[in-house]
Amino acid sequence: SQLRSLLFPGYFDEGDLGREGLRYHTGHTLSQVRKGLTEQVMRAICFRCTDPTRMRRCEGEAAEKVDQFLQSLPEIRASLVEDVKAAYRGDPAANSEEETVFSYPGLTAVTYHRMAHRLYQLEVPLLARIVAERSHSLTGIDIHPGASVGPGLFIDHGTGVVIGETAVIGRNVRIYQGVTLGARSFPLDAEGNPIKGQPRHPIVEDDVVIYSGATVLGRITVG
Repeated sequence: SQLRSLLFPGYFDEGDLGREGLRYHTGHTLSQVRKGLTEQVMRAICFRCTDPTRMRRCEGEAAEKVDQFLQSLPEIRASLVEDVKAAYRGDPAANSEEETVFSYPGLTAVTYHRMAHRLYQLEVPLLARIVAERSHSLTGIDIHPGASVGPGLFIDHGTGVVIGETAVIGRNVRIYQGVTLGARSFPLDAEGNPIKGQPRHPIVEDDVVIYSGATVLGRITVG
């Protein structure tokens, strides 16, 4: 919730802060987020580590990753601005952009995803997946944190949407409920185990609309 208040200043804060108060509140919130997130990132790093002597190095690594994450917030926010505009333009039932911020599950899911994707890029996959599953439980929209999503994504209604790990979505894409961007098969290694990280989900190019109930499988391009 603190990160969401940073990405949407003035929307999810308690009380009327005013312009000057909002500046100080933002600085205070950033400080709190940095402290709490560093702890969580360190735990996620330690979860994968089997060497107890690396604890101090893990602390430094976590702090560095969190600083990189916080430095990317303006970029994330710029994409979210485009997502909000896309939601308002794409739904004739929307009365204002503010309505989409407060009440549209698709926008909530995309907000969580943009944060989770950045953590995924910073190689904190456990925490990224936790954020993604939190979003899934809140919205019914399942976006793997590895999926690459361009600005201006509008997921309308949203229930039952599934977007896989290696999916690539361009700019100004609209997706309706019940859509799956999934894999058709899994390449296996010599021992019969799935090979991780192989591109296996669709590429959706700019300005594409995918209507409700569509199932798109495999590494194909929808233009």
